[in-house]
Amino acid sequence: MTTVEPTAAHDAVETDGKAPEHEHHHSYICDKARYLARLKRIEGQARGLHRMVDEEQYCIDILTQVSALKSALDGVAMGLLEDHLQHCVLDAARTGGAEAQEKLEEATAAIGRLVRRS
Repeated sequence: MTTVEPTAAHDAVETDGKAPEHEHHHSYICDKARYLARLKRIEGQARGLHRMVDEEQYCIDILTQVSALKSALDGVAMGLLEDHLQHCVLDAARTGGAEAQEKLEEATAAIGRLVRRS
């Protein structure tokens, strides 16, 4: 019988004497509940914004809510980016090779998209 014992948040090692099996999880898994809660609040903000437009509320009030919604999304994006850099990119950099280069290029492109969007 093969058992699997977790050795870190994203690794698993078989204990039957065979070679270690590396199981990858996304870096945000540890904070998944927190991200889902934040996204649920953002979803509510978007519905509120929709309602404000539907009710023809004052433009500046709507723009204020748009700004708050963008800020909330930016917070989620920055958290995901930080998790990705701290886990996925760092792990790949330690391993080296093509995967490390790929993860760095992905992170660079993601940062570029976030910066251009601002």
